[in-house]
Amino acid sequence: MPVTFHKADVKFTVPAGTLLKKFMAQQALTTAGKKLQVSYVFCTDDYLLNINRQFLQHDYYTDIITFPLNAPTEKTVQAEIYISIDRVADNARQLKTEFNHELYRVIFHGILHLLGYKDKTKAQQAEMRKIEDIWLHRFSLYQS
Repeated sequence: MPVTFHKADVKFTVPAGTLLKKFMAQQALTTAGKKLQVSYVFCTDDYLLNINRQFLQHDYYTDIITFPLNAPTEKTVQAEIYISIDRVADNARQLKTEFNHELYRVIFHGILHLLGYKDKTKAQQAEMRKIEDIWLHRFSLYQS
């Protein structure tokens, strides 16, 4: 399976997970000509904070950490992506958006990084948000 979903320390099922996996595989192929072998691991804030401290030496909560497992020049993107369900829920509340909308945005964000999109500068952040919005819109149509 090109995209897989796993749980670390939470009871969680990705809404429309099967459709989402197919959609992401198609988008990666059409956007960047890449195949996906990506494992998503859903967890709590504390679980992801420990990963952030251990591997990135960052001492703060985050919603997502992406670990590429191969070179960006490869035709298949291999990675592990960790997502804190706590952060996604908190972000959704703060942004006054639905949980699923924010969840899909974060899921897409991880893939977009792996496809070469950056978000260090304001211009890069704007471009990343634009592509996230396009994918969110396409996925809403894909679900119909």
